[in-house]
Amino acid sequence: MLIKRDFLYTPKGKNRPLHIWLPEDYDSSGEWYPVMYFFDGHNLFFDADATYGKSWGLKDFLEGWGKRIIVVGIECGHEGQERLSEYLPYPANKDSWFSAFAPMGDATMAWIVNEIKPFIDREYRTIPFRECTGIGGSSMGGLMALYGAVRYNRWFSKAACVSSAIGFCMRPLMSDMRRNAMSPDTRIFLSWGTKEAWGKKNPNTDDRSSKTYGFNKRVADQAASAGAAVKLCCQIGGGHCEADWEKQVPEFMDFLWLR
Repeated sequence: MLIKRDFLYTPKGKNRPLHIWLPEDYDSSGEWYPVMYFFDGHNLFFDADATYGKSWGLKDFLEGWGKRIIVVGIECGHEGQERLSEYLPYPANKDSWFSAFAPMGDATMAWIVNEIKPFIDREYRTIPFRECTGIGGSSMGGLMALYGAVRYNRWFSKAACVSSAIGFCMRPLMSDMRRNAMSPDTRIFLSWGTKEAWGKKNPNTDDRSSKTYGFNKRVADQAASAGAAVKLCCQIGGGHCEADWEKQVPEFMDFLWLR
């Protein structure tokens, strides 16, 4: 069942609704559950809520999946381009398009771990330990999920980084990965679609040559050097949209949660 609750985004003093999925037997089971947090929570469950009219279909997946977890979708800001600022963890180079936005990504992550997570752990029967806590997102949300696994590894042991917008910030990202210790039980899923791969000439074949592949491979290698389990997923024919990200849900959920 899905519950929607208002929640204050304290860095701006604005509402950022939470879309909270509870297993259908939550009220009667008495069980305690692992939790996965997602960015762009309005795009997860229902097409009617999704920005572009297509969700990830997460409701249907969870209803048929063998593992029962709590999912917390965190809605972004919808005024102008504020989402890009809230999901931007690093200052962009002055020649980058992202340089127009204030980097509030770290403030967003601190808000999640210091306010949202304690609220969820207090209000619902969660297993609060990092081993039972994951984070995920797509595009800028994928970058934020990766940033969460790197800088906030004390809280998150799993990250689904789908079509992550990492190309413009590889230098600070790789520096962060080298400086911050990552527990060897960390699991990271990294994906991209061939239709969105920078430099890919044929979107109908596997990709091991584009710049997008190179960015994800560098991240994967660095994470693996810290002992993390990493899965690289090239979605042949995949684009930068919810319809294609929905197809990846079973793959990253099974990998992150060891099914």
